[in-house]
Amino acid sequence: MKHADPQSPVSFRANVARLPHKGLPVVIDADAAQRAALAEQHGLLSVEAYRAELMVVSWKRNGVKVSGRVEADITQACIVTLEPVEAHIDEPVEALLLPEDSKLGRQGFEGGGEILLDADGPDSPETFSGDTIDVGALAEQFFGLAIDPYPRKSGAALDAAGDTEPEENEFQQKLRSLLGKS
Repeated sequence: MKHADPQSPVSFRANVARLPHKGLPVVIDADAAQRAALAEQHGLLSVEAYRAELMVVSWKRNGVKVSGRVEADITQACIVTLEPVEAHIDEPVEALLLPEDSKLGRQGFEGGGEILLDADGPDSPETFSGDTIDVGALAEQFFGLAIDPYPRKSGAALDAAGDTEPEENEFQQKLRSLLGKS
């Protein structure tokens, strides 16, 4: 039995076995409970708004392409002062998914073939099983990657020594006296 993935607060399962010819539009507007769960899962103070607009279309013979964007307004704790820092996320979502048994996903791996990956290009396809894909969880992954891991309130700086000037060492004192005591 496959272990169950923890359910995404914004889970939305799209049936990919019967996708419309023009694709399946999916809009996820998170309610207060979903936003609270997202904040907790991603270590945020709060998520004020979360919206994913996605298009799920057939790709190649039996694959699926999910594209769109996820937008959110979040509040994090500053890593220096712990004060709230507000941020806006506007992240493109782009993913290719193939059934687990698809030959396309294994192409290049069998027979020691080379796989060329473009760092700026699309990621290699992920696999799915069954007839549904959780496009909500997919959008949440892109949301999570867009969160600044080190939020900082503007003007906040890490001051290890405080605001005092460092004392001059002996060499600097001699140099100053030679240069004419400024």
